[in-house]
Amino acid sequence: MTHQLTVSVLGTGIMGAAMARNLARAGHTVHAWNRTRAKAEPLAAEGVRIADSPEQAVRDTDIVLTMLHDGPAALETMREAAPALRPGIAWVQSSTAGLDGVAELAAFAREHGLLFYDAPVLGTRQPAEAGTLTVLAAGPVEGREKVTPVFEAVGARTVWSGEDGAEGGATRLKLVANSWVLAVTAAAGEALALSKALGVDPHGFFDLVAGGPLDMGYLRAKSDLVLEGRLTPPQFAVSTAAKDARLIVQAGAGHGVRLDVAEAAAARMERAAAQGHADEDMAAAYFASFDEKTDS
Repeated sequence: MTHQLTVSVLGTGIMGAAMARNLARAGHTVHAWNRTRAKAEPLAAEGVRIADSPEQAVRDTDIVLTMLHDGPAALETMREAAPALRPGIAWVQSSTAGLDGVAELAAFAREHGLLFYDAPVLGTRQPAEAGTLTVLAAGPVEGREKVTPVFEAVGARTVWSGEDGAEGGATRLKLVANSWVLAVTAAAGEALALSKALGVDPHGFFDLVAGGPLDMGYLRAKSDLVLEGRLTPPQFAVSTAAKDARLIVQAGAGHGVRLDVAEAAAARMERAAAQGHADEDMAAAYFASFDEKTDS
């Protein structure tokens, strides 16, 4: 790295904490804030400076990176940070905010003279911790040299999809990708549930499709989490998956497309959350096939 940056990470959940850690390991000065401070405190051992407020976290920073639950949370946090934001700061917005959410965040950026980058990421806990996320980015060309070191610290690949972050080009791509992820996760859970109901050994199903066009590593990875009871800590939580599924359904409806599978996936995730699985891996949507919480 040829230039050290000061990066403020707002939101240190599963993804944000890993991103802050990798930024620090890459040699950047990292300030971190989380509404529940205890979730940010472990980062201090990595040299990350823990802030008491968003305003304190972004003071004298070069880049703000938000990785919060949704668009409203990101907007509320940036409003709290606003008194310390300097015009010209780059804002890397990595929350999955949805199309309406991104538009609101971009409007805030314009109001405060910030360089806005719509930059959600593709990947879960493991690639986040390894620094191998795929960054989906859209934003002005003239500021990309400033944010590129950040993308390189947290990801293995950056896919640019436009020069105007306000258009949500990166978020649009993320929603499409997540629609596929959610569909496969829901289908895997239903196949396991049907296997249980019919008395079929799920490994017989895996053997049946092995090596063919119906086989995929993701099916086996998510199924293993259920079958082996490894749903915590989550790679991607049920509650977050439910939120993303609703954003996908809304995006489709707003553009005249009915997304029945995404709608069903959202309902499935919400049902699993109501059963007590909200903080488990989204593979726990498996339990939504049953009236009561059950062992796999």
